[in-house]
Amino acid sequence: MYLQHFGLATAPFSLTPNTSFFFGLAPHVEALQVLHTALVGGEGFIKVTGEVGTGKTLICRKLLNDMAHQFACVYLPNPYLSPQELRWAVACELGFSYSAKVDQQQLIQLIHEKLLSLAEQGKRAVIVVDEAQALPDESLEALRLFTNLETETSKLLQVVLLGQPELDQRLAQDKFRQLRQRIGFSYQLRPLTEAEIHGYVEHRLKVAGWQGGAVFEKGQIRQLYKASRGIPRLVNLLCHKGLLLAYGAGVRRVSAKQLKAAIADTEDANSPMSLRAPVLGLTLGLAAAVLWYWLQGSAL
Repeated sequence: MYLQHFGLATAPFSLTPNTSFFFGLAPHVEALQVLHTALVGGEGFIKVTGEVGTGKTLICRKLLNDMAHQFACVYLPNPYLSPQELRWAVACELGFSYSAKVDQQQLIQLIHEKLLSLAEQGKRAVIVVDEAQALPDESLEALRLFTNLETETSKLLQVVLLGQPELDQRLAQDKFRQLRQRIGFSYQLRPLTEAEIHGYVEHRLKVAGWQGGAVFEKGQIRQLYKASRGIPRLVNLLCHKGLLLAYGAGVRRVSAKQLKAAIADTEDANSPMSLRAPVLGLTLGLAAAVLWYWLQGSAL
């Protein structure tokens, strides 16, 4: 919608994790370093937790890209699976085709044989579970049992759990003490600082093709920091809405008033309640302007 207006080749603040926009923020780099070290060291379980929107899925995809040459990677983005479904998901990622004739014991044996074959080729396998807090209890136990598959010298299979803080709360339960003891490394993602948000926003605009000066001035970066609480997903959402409102007004800089409107329009953003009612009219007015600009563009 606003790409041509700002001279952009692609949307800079999409909510879809895209490794081409990876910036190298300190918490993300630290998490990846922990993951790389633990995987190369042969740890059974590695855990990364963080609040919603802190970049876990982006880290997950970056890890898969970085380690694909060294590991056979099994990616489970939707982990709400029964133990049987989990085993089949792992088997399919390792190259097997589903067959109702194969029972669970046979399936585990097939997976074991595949892992041994990979080990002979100098490769280990890693299961990367995104949104791991959604795993049923029985499936967490099935994952633990997977890490029993090993040679005399090393694990045949490693597991990376990425999840929200609720994952830590679940694993703290006594029934998961055996799994907890197998977690060799853990990392907790923190929110971004104001300076990190500044660099992050400028980087994404540059990657998207922006060649002008600052779209968000220093004061607007401070607004973003306070409203987003340092959560990258909220930063993206607020920046996207800010660009949309600037486009609707026919300008190429996001003003404090426009960003305030974006904040007021975003449910999870920190915005003083006293600002919401006055800003509502601005939001509606600019939304109408955006619609008008869009209709004008469609008519050309």
